[in-house]
Amino acid sequence: MGRGAAGSHAAKQESPGVTLAVGQQDQRDLNQMSSQTPPREERDGVKLCDKEELNRKIKEQKIIVDELSNLKKNRKVYKLQRNSNILFLVDRTQTLSECKNILDELKKAHQEMENSEKAKIKK
Repeated sequence: MGRGAAGSHAAKQESPGVTLAVGQQDQRDLNQMSSQTPPREERDGVKLCDKEELNRKIKEQKIIVDELSNLKKNRKVYKLQRNSNILFLVDRTQTLSECKNILDELKKAHQEMENSEKAKIKK
């Protein structure tokens, strides 16, 4: 039987066919978050929501990286085509590398958010 991970972003199955499907939603969300500049004065609720969302995405990406890292070499990985329901076969090691880069970017964004909050508290 299959075991799900990270909601709709990744799904692992025991059959040798489809093993893991990796979505591109996290990369789109990360690009969207980095392109938006927050207003100078924000309420704590808004910051908390963004921080919680970022933490959720980091958790999801960690699960995806972990699942890809633990796959056997003969397993196949499929990636969801942007704006459609079509899956394409991708290279496991390249996908793992991309997912690690996304995780690093998410962690960097989280650290920047933490640093900006600390700087505001010191003022």
